Amino acid sequence: MTPAEGQQILADNFAPWVQDLGLRVERTDEREATLRLPFDARLVRVGGSVCGQALMAAADTAMVIAVSGALGGFRPMATVGQNVTFFRPVVNKDVLVTARVLKLGKTLVFGEIAMHPEGSAEASAHATTTYAMAG
Repeated sequence: MTPAEGQQILADNFAPWVQDLGLRVERTDEREATLRLPFDARLVRVGGSVCGQALMAAADTAMVIAVSGALGGFRPMATVGQNVTFFRPVVNKDVLVTARVLKLGKTLVFGEIAMHPEGSAEASAHATTTYAMAG
């Protein structure tokens, strides 16, 4: 799957408020996708950092793109669980959100997501996810 195909999946399948985050699919491969969450002052919480809700939505979205790449295209799926740990704040920077499929089963998919401020090798947040595949 190409980044453009991933971007089209985002445009065709996600709620308008998720699309309002401005996520851009930067890179895809067989079991991984990296999305960019552009810095936006509307996503900043008290203290000047990007809010956790935006990071969690970006992580969830990135994993759907990664799973779609692993499957060779989009299939309906539902988030069963997402666990996020926040390490350090992101202030005034885009966030690169890299999702990786760990296990692609017939009915369940497991993955992990690392979130890095642009220009930093240190993660600001990490998530693990479980998805149920439809039908």
